[in-house]
Amino acid sequence: MTMLNPLQDAVRRLARERNAVILAHNYQVPEIQDVADFVGDSLGLAIEARKTDAPVIVMCGVYFMAETAKIVNPERVVLSPDPTAGCSLADSITLRDLREWKAEHPRAVVVSYVNTTAEIKAESDYCVTSGNAESVVRSIPAEQEVLFLPDQFLGSWIKERTGRQNMHIWMGECHVHAGIRPEEVRARQEAYADADLLIHPECGCASACVWANGRGVMNPRTFVLSTEGMVKHASSSPARTFVVATETGILHRLNKEIPGKHFVAADDTAVCRYMKQITLEKVRDTLRDLSPTVEIPAPIATRARVAIDRMLAVPA
Repeated sequence: MTMLNPLQDAVRRLARERNAVILAHNYQVPEIQDVADFVGDSLGLAIEARKTDAPVIVMCGVYFMAETAKIVNPERVVLSPDPTAGCSLADSITLRDLREWKAEHPRAVVVSYVNTTAEIKAESDYCVTSGNAESVVRSIPAEQEVLFLPDQFLGSWIKERTGRQNMHIWMGECHVHAGIRPEEVRARQEAYADADLLIHPECGCASACVWANGRGVMNPRTFVLSTEGMVKHASSSPARTFVVATETGILHRLNKEIPGKHFVAADDTAVCRYMKQITLEKVRDTLRDLSPTVEIPAPIATRARVAIDRMLAVPA
C-alpha cells in the first residue's frame, strides 16, 4: 500500500469533503497518480468520466482531457488544476485548417484523435484514442473516404494495419513521441536483449523500429500499443524486462501495478512538460476553491459529444 505524504492526505481529505473523483492520466507525476481514484489512458479517462456519479470531477491531465470529461458530463462540475496545460499535438490543427481540409474532401468521414480541442471534435464524425483507432477506422465502410487527424504517426500506423488507401492523414505530431529517436531505442534493445519493446503509435520511431525486412512483418518482441495496452501486455507477458517507448510517466504505474518486472524508458528525456504542469499543490487548490471550472459552449459540446459517443461505442 502506498504511504501518502501530508499534502497527499490533504488532497484526499478535500476530495472526500467535495464528494469529488480524481482522474489522472498515465503521464502524471507519481504523487498525483497515487492520490487518484483512477489512473489510465485517454480512453479510460473518458469512460470513467462518463460513468461516474460524483458531482465533482478533477481531471489531472492536459486540458483537452478536461474538456472531454465536461462534454460527457455537462451537468457536473469538472475542474482542471491548470487550464494552461496544453498539448502540442492538439495545437497542430486549427478549426480553420480542418474546415478547409473538409472542403477539399466533402464526402469524407472525419476521424479525430482524442488529442484535439472540443472545437475540432465538434467538426468530426468520430473521435478515437490510440487504443481503439484501428477498430473505429475498420468500422467505417471500406469505400468511404477518411480524413484522419492530427497525428501523422498514429495515422500511418492505422493505414498500414487496415490497408486503407482512401485514408488521408494530417501531418501533426506530439513533440514528445516524435522526439524518441530510433537509435536510442535500438541502443536500449541491445542493452536489454531479452526485453519486449513496447512502442506507442504516436512515436516517430515506430516505422523504423517495428518492421522487419518487409512491411507487414513485425520485428520479434516488438509491440505497438496504447499506454493501457502496455500495462495489459506487461501483466501477461512471460518477459521480465520491457523497454517502453512513450512518455516516462507510465513507468510509475507499470512498476506499481506489476512488481517484480523491470521497466526501462526507451528515452529518459521523453517528458511532457504540459502534463507536468499539473502539481499536487494545484490539485489541492482546485479542490479547495472548486476552481478553475471547465465550461464549453452548448452548441460545441452537443456536436462534440456525438463524435465521443461513437468512440465509446466501438470496442478497443
